[in-house]
Order: sequence, then structure tokens, then C-alpha cells
Amino acid sequence: MAEILSFSAALRERSSGSHSRSEHAGFMADLLKGEASREDYISLVAQHYFIYEALESAGERMQRDPVASVFITDKLTRLPALEADLEFLVGPDWRETITPLPTTERYVARINEVGATWAGGFVAHHYTRYLGDLSGGIFIGRVMQRRFGFETNGVGFYLFDDIADPNAFKDVYREQLDAAPWDAAERERVIDEVLLAYQFNTELFQDLDRARLAA
Repeated sequence: MAEILSFSAALRERSSGSHSRSEHAGFMADLLKGEASREDYISLVAQHYFIYEALESAGERMQRDPVASVFITDKLTRLPALEADLEFLVGPDWRETITPLPTTERYVARINEVGATWAGGFVAHHYTRYLGDLSGGIFIGRVMQRRFGFETNGVGFYLFDDIADPNAFKDVYREQLDAAPWDAAERERVIDEVLLAYQFNTELFQDLDRARLAA
């Protein structure tokens, strides 16, 4: 008899290929291998700013939703850290010097759309970003610290001071996913939205590659 997967396990299994493609996209591979510049890293931080501005604004709107609100916690908030990172990396005028890339604009539009109308879609983007940040993101932060000689300034985005045990936090998050009152059809919709989020991430890395080559 086949084992019945929990929703969180099915989600992880169904999205593993998309996750791997995004994680190993050329831009990220080069950044982690030390073949990208400090400016390339700054470009990534800038795009993260636009994405998390949309995601955390959507989180504020979803605070009253009985399903979505379960996943929202200040412990995950990244926007203040991104603002501090950009202040350090670019300077006080950073807001006037950064612009969203085409994929970022589409990604933000999608987050804004589901973040206003669909709790499951919001959770899909929340899951994709924050659980990734608590996994590979922590590793990326350590690599950037070594690569560019950062201490905490410049990599605050990757530091979760309020989460003592990321693995335990992720376990609880997955339990919350399993407890969400979604039927089979809604679970499929959420998985599809997670796959879309990974696609946005992959295409963003492609945009960053093109911008780097054009510079």
C-alpha cells in the first residue's frame, strides 16, 4: 500500500525540481562560486527589496484572514534588514538608484494580486520565500560574508536573530501547512502557485545575468 504523503511533504516533493533549477541558475551559481562582483550582489539585494516590500505589504493585508494569518510572524520580517543592507551597500540615496527588473515587476504584480484576494496564493509565496531564506538563504549569507568581507552589515537579510532554531521553525511551519483547511483542489492550486513562484525566481536570475552581461 502506497504511503500517503502529508501536504507539506507533497508540496516539497512536487516543487523540488523547480527549486533545484532556481537554486542552480547561472547567476546564483556564479555568485556562490565567487565569479560575480559586489555590484552583482547589490543588484540581487535590490530586487529582493521590491519582492519583500510586496510580500510584507500583502502580509499586513492578510493579518485578518483566518488561514493566512497563522503563517505571519514578525520573526520573518525582512524589509527593515533589506533597507539597512542597501543603505550600507549603496548609500543614503539607495531608493533613487534601484529599479525593478522586468521579472521582478511581474513577480511583484502577482504577489499583490494574490495578496489581496487569495489566502492560499499568499501562503504559497510566503512559503517559497521564507522557508527558502531559512534554508539555502542562511548558507548564501555566510558565503557572501566570506566573499565580500561582511560582518553583519550588507547581509542582514540572511540573519534571523529572532529564530534560534531554523529547523524547528520550519517543522512547525510545515505542520501549519498540513493543518490548513484546504481541500484537494485548493492544495493543487497552492502547489501550482509555489511552482509559479519558483519560476519567477529562475527568470529573475536570468534577468540578473542579462543585466550583468550588458553592463
